[in-house]
Amino acid sequence: MASFIRTQQETNTSLDGASVLSAAADFFANRNGIYAAFVEKSGPTYVAMRGQGGEDVIFGVAAIPGGTRVTGSSYLFDQQIARFLSTLPVHVAPPAALELPASADAPPSDATPAVPAA
Repeated sequence: MASFIRTQQETNTSLDGASVLSAAADFFANRNGIYAAFVEKSGPTYVAMRGQGGEDVIFGVAAIPGGTRVTGSSYLFDQQIARFLSTLPVHVAPPAALELPASADAPPSDATPAVPAA
């Protein structure tokens, strides 16, 4: 896989956004050696961390039905981002809403109204 494709990775998880961002900060703070990164900036939908040599590791979150979409980006830490994303619980999409069948005695939806008898 080309490196430009791996610099941004996404997954969906059943966790809420705040839990994902907290888990990302913990995951990277506990890496040993050159793969550690520490929170530099954060907000309700993102966390920006700084790693070895000034390398940025960024995570953003967005709510989706039943979970959270997580996006991680870094130039050099792509393997560590992939490893972190694989630790998140899998998102199971909620089932699609079922359409109720039309009543047998209901007129078709494209029918024109009947003309009253004179």
